[in-house]
Amino acid sequence: MSTEENPAAAPRSLAEALRGRDDASLAALLRSRPDLITPVPTDLTQLATRAGTRASVVRALDRLDRFTLQTAQALAVAPDPATYQELLGLMAGDDGDPAVSAALPHALGTLREQALVWGGDDRLRLVRTARELLAPSPQHPSPTGLGPTVREAAAGMSPGRIQEIVATAGLPSTHDSVSALAALTGLFDDAERMSALLDQAPSESLEVLERLVWGPPYGQVTADPAPRLRWLLDRGLLLPTAPGTVVLPREVALRLRAGRAHRTTEPVPPPVEAAAVHRPQMVDATAAGQAYTALATVEELLKDWHEGGPAVLRAGGLSVRDLKRTAVALDVPEPVAAFWVELAYAAGLLASDGGAGASHALTSAGDDERYAATPAYDEWLERPPGERWARLATAWLAATRTPGLVGERDAKDRTLSALGVGLDRSAAPEVRHRVLALLAGLPEGAAPDTGSLLARLRWERPPRADRTGGGAPSPYAGRTPARPAEGARGAAARSGSGGSGAPGYPAGDGSGTGGDEDLRSRLARWTLAEAEMLGVTGRGALSSHGRALIGAPPAPRHTAAETEPTGPGDKLPVHHRQVPPPPSLSPAEQATAAAAAARLLEPLLPEPLDHVLLQADLTAVAPGPLERPLADMLGVLADVESKGGATVYRFTPGSVRRALDAGRSAADLHAFLAAHSRTPVPQPLTYLIDDVARRHGHLRVGAASSYVRCDDDAVLNEILADKRAAGLGLRRLAPTVLAARTDPTSLLEGLRAMGFAPAAESAEGDVLIARADAYRTPPRTPPEPVPDGPPVPDDTLLAAAIRAVRAGDLASTAPRRPVGGEAAGTAPGELPRTTAADTLAALQAAVLTNDALWIGYVNAEGAASQRVIDPIRVEGGFVTAYDHTADEVRTYPLHRITGVAELAD
Repeated sequence: MSTEENPAAAPRSLAEALRGRDDASLAALLRSRPDLITPVPTDLTQLATRAGTRASVVRALDRLDRFTLQTAQALAVAPDPATYQELLGLMAGDDGDPAVSAALPHALGTLREQALVWGGDDRLRLVRTARELLAPSPQHPSPTGLGPTVREAAAGMSPGRIQEIVATAGLPSTHDSVSALAALTGLFDDAERMSALLDQAPSESLEVLERLVWGPPYGQVTADPAPRLRWLLDRGLLLPTAPGTVVLPREVALRLRAGRAHRTTEPVPPPVEAAAVHRPQMVDATAAGQAYTALATVEELLKDWHEGGPAVLRAGGLSVRDLKRTAVALDVPEPVAAFWVELAYAAGLLASDGGAGASHALTSAGDDERYAATPAYDEWLERPPGERWARLATAWLAATRTPGLVGERDAKDRTLSALGVGLDRSAAPEVRHRVLALLAGLPEGAAPDTGSLLARLRWERPPRADRTGGGAPSPYAGRTPARPAEGARGAAARSGSGGSGAPGYPAGDGSGTGGDEDLRSRLARWTLAEAEMLGVTGRGALSSHGRALIGAPPAPRHTAAETEPTGPGDKLPVHHRQVPPPPSLSPAEQATAAAAAARLLEPLLPEPLDHVLLQADLTAVAPGPLERPLADMLGVLADVESKGGATVYRFTPGSVRRALDAGRSAADLHAFLAAHSRTPVPQPLTYLIDDVARRHGHLRVGAASSYVRCDDDAVLNEILADKRAAGLGLRRLAPTVLAARTDPTSLLEGLRAMGFAPAAESAEGDVLIARADAYRTPPRTPPEPVPDGPPVPDDTLLAAAIRAVRAGDLASTAPRRPVGGEAAGTAPGELPRTTAADTLAALQAAVLTNDALWIGYVNAEGAASQRVIDPIRVEGGFVTAYDHTADEVRTYPLHRITGVAELAD
């Protein structure tokens, strides 16, 4: 039986409405609003109270789509309570809109599910806090552009003036202001009488109404209004709200709008259009190439920081100078370099060493904190390429750190730096998943039109100015009565939704949207660019391994006409059905999806080569990716000169010396080149290696502060005579030994700059082998994402929480009989109070009769609660009972039980 047939069954409060829900409906509420379950409420009354708090309601409104939000805004200006037909009239207008009529039940169901609306279709009530947030006021104009009702606007008017307005409007006079205002409201609500009244209005007066009808509804008048305004004021079509200020009453505006609360309703989400369509094989191949480049770039970045990367700023993060150096080393722009640095950090491959200092002997103790590769990087290098890519992509999807913000300024006007604080944006993972899900809904190989994609995201999460109207211009600006302020005219041209953004949000990018929307739009644009660099997409379209990464279903197929490749500027109409987004994945499901993506990507990656092509100009050409041992050794023996489809390495005296420093002999280098070159080893390269090897190690550098020793004193004489050695602080200790004031590392670099090839030695006199991969940070965990509110509870937690809330509600609302000394007037919800003797007697009797009892209990922390228990035994100062609230057997100390009561039923 509906509430219309049985009014007595209609809930009188939100708590009663929640009590009428089944467990599935309560689970849907707690899943959509997880903040309500943290901590678990004691009963349904507390749940309803928490659901009506301002912070919780604002969070719930933030997550509504545009049409559902418009429905809530319409209820905020509707009578309280409202009927479904009244709500439908506000949304669809007097003429009706089939699309709105079809979509409204779902939107209203969403509001009911999230406990923002309660009551039957004959008595719809918006939660009071939501009504306060969405209802119009002079300080916070409504996004609908509507003003106050006649009764609200005329609250400060004298009874005589009200009677004058009623008489001028052609209505019979009344004995009190309440009935007069009711008669005036009835006039404005009556379409025929209202039309007859407007037919008498001068055209200039109608122009005034046209300017105010879609909002803002406020304007200013002088002490002596013009005749066109006086005509409106005398008939109540405009009402004064403050000296010099008038407002268009809500009933008048709705009649002029043909009953619509909004100028434009959007019951259907805008489709994401395809800008171009490519062959799926081309998309996958392009994405695989980008994925390989991503792996190579991360390896190159961390290889460059093997011996300890840039220093950590005192405030945290990477300096602007070090970011520029990294960008030059990677041959990418600085924003792209910031992305790769942040990606390695998010994946746990890069971290700060905590000021531990380098682990090799030539670095002095007490070094500053620096960035370097972590031990997890070595493990990552040993994995197959597909798995390495999947780890990067998974870390990118879940990261809340936003590299696109690097270089901008925070609220304290401090520059945001890569790897520094202030880059977390909790909305980033949700936006990334949603963008990729929308790409998954396009036909296979289709690249989206960015404008339509951003429009879809704005529909799903409207800007905050659209939610509250907080960005509307002040209604009191301007001076002309017939012309509201310039800001008001601009707002009217924008459908009355108001201005430029809510406080606390970025100013925007000039798109005319609110600051909150601007952040989400920027996150979406960054997602598209980062997904392309990472190889999740290819040519803008989602790849097959990218689709597997987010757990999306197989892509819809094209018709024959749609499979033809088009230019990037050609937009294709979308004829396919919009595919629903893939479900959110648990950590285990995400790991399975990442493994599936790695398996799809692996065959598309190029096979590594075991050879290079040596050339007579002291270069080597790698025609493709190299096997890891070959690439590592070649990276030590030669310098990378250019990259691309083929990598060019150049051999120099410095690079050969680097290989000798790493413990290789000249014979080892000759054998290595002969084994891995498809062309004969050029003679100039052989001479270069032999020449550097003859001089290598002739000088020895050690720690004294530092010293140089050499068996040939003529070489030491040459060093002392060189003016470039003046800064090293050298002095002769013996014919074959020079002492220096600088540290060993600086001495090595200084001698090499002078053209010598010194080798470092240990305290025992042995040559130190300087390995490029010798330094790692201590074990580090990847940065934890900053959550966007409480996490969504799983099914197990939901079931336990609902069971506890039901039992607590039973304890607080079940009829009960007083026991012994309990006060007869104890109100429901209060803890029962009985003497210790009565409590013990009631518990012992319940053990014999198997009856349930209602008890008050105070735990060790002093928190009081109500519970329904079935006592099992009472002994030793404790009662053991089945607790309906916890759904388990528990033991309670008798001295912590405040009292007991028997359940009436």
